[in-house]
Parts: sequence; structure tokens; C-alpha cells
Amino acid sequence: MSGHSKWHNIQAKKNKADSARGKIFTKLGRELLMAVKQGGPDPAGNSKLKDVIAKCKANNMPNDTINSAIKRAAGAGNNESYEEVTYEGYGPNGVAIIVNASTDNRNRTAADVRHIFDKFGGNLGTTGCVSYMFEKKGVIVIEKESTNLSEDDLMLIALDNGADNLESEEDYYEITCAPAEFSHLRESLENEGLTFVEADVQLVPNTYVKLDENGQRKMELIIEKLDELDDVIEIFHNWDEE
Repeated sequence: MSGHSKWHNIQAKKNKADSARGKIFTKLGRELLMAVKQGGPDPAGNSKLKDVIAKCKANNMPNDTINSAIKRAAGAGNNESYEEVTYEGYGPNGVAIIVNASTDNRNRTAADVRHIFDKFGGNLGTTGCVSYMFEKKGVIVIEKESTNLSEDDLMLIALDNGADNLESEEDYYEITCAPAEFSHLRESLENEGLTFVEADVQLVPNTYVKLDENGQRKMELIIEKLDELDDVIEIFHNWDEE
């Protein structure tokens, strides 16, 4: 699943084929597992799990599937164990790429990620080589047609509950906040009856890099092939796709 999106990519994400959606659900199931292992199966006492559930709902995962994954993760016989790992590197023309993964075998995952960078014109770097180019933010995207609230009313609600900014595009509102405010803001908006296209803490680039046609093809392949890896959860980059 790619991370912070330009507007024209959001609809494409919503329209992914069923097979791709199944893969997304598998990855989200892993995130649910890790959240349950870290803080228990009760969302009321596990803010991380609560946020992952919101992310699942934004990706249209059915409630029954979410609840089944949580029960399975909490089961006494469940010995699955994954750790979170992050890789940083460069795509064509120095595009910054950050890959978040969950793995039960660091060597396998590192080799798979490195192979894709090498094959498609990228370069896997060291920890910290590009992360300084990003800022961690809570990001909530709301489809305009899904709410009767005016932009002003939505902005007031968002700002009163910890948001830093609201941007309006043709079909969507994007609300951003500090990571510490994300859970409260998300719950407040949910209590207003709002549903989300995206709801997650993401890495948002401070600057963007444009690519020529050849660079775009390489970058698309890097993202596509990374996304196909079962261990990869999120991909963030500063390629200006517009």
C-alpha cells in the first residue's frame, strides 16, 4: 500500500481490483496482529489497535474480517510474530523512498527490497539517508460527497479537535495534524458521522522531485514491485506525480 497520495491517485486506490484488495487486507491483517500483540485485543485500551482498525475501515475491510483478525491474533495458540523494519533509499533522479515492512525474517525482506531497488534503477541506502526529507503527520482524507458538512463547518470541527490544516480539492478534503493528535481527531470526526478514504499517520515529503518519462517508468516499477512484496506495508516517496 502506498503512502501519502497526490489527489489524482486516491480514486485509483479506491478502484483497485479485488485481487489487489485481498492483498491489502492480508497486509492490514498483519498490522492488526502486531497491534494486538503489542497492546491487547481491546481497542478501548489499545490506541494503536484503534488506529489500525480505522485504517482498515478506510480501506473498506469488512467489520467481520477485522474482528476475526483480532480474535485470531489474540488466540492462545497464535505464535505468529512479526517485527517492524524500515528501509530508506533512492529512486531515479534522487527520489527519496521509505519502505515500512513487517517481517518474520529480516534477511529475506532486506534481500527482496534490495533486489527491487537494484533492478529498477534505485539504490538502497542507510538508515536516516532520506527520512529527514519527510515529516510525520496524521492524514485524514474525506470524500466531499460523503458528507453534508460545509467546508467551513468541517474546518471548525477539525481545528477544534487538534487539526493543523484542511485543504480542499475538487472531490476531497485532506485534514492533517500532529501524530499525537491523530487518534483524538479521528475519533472526533467519526463521532460526527464522517467516513474516510484515508486515515493514518504518514510520512509527508517536505519537497518533491519531478521525473522525465523514463524516470517515471522506473519509479512506477519500483513502487509496483515493492507493493507486491507480502512483507511491505507502506511506501512513502517524494516523487511529484502530477
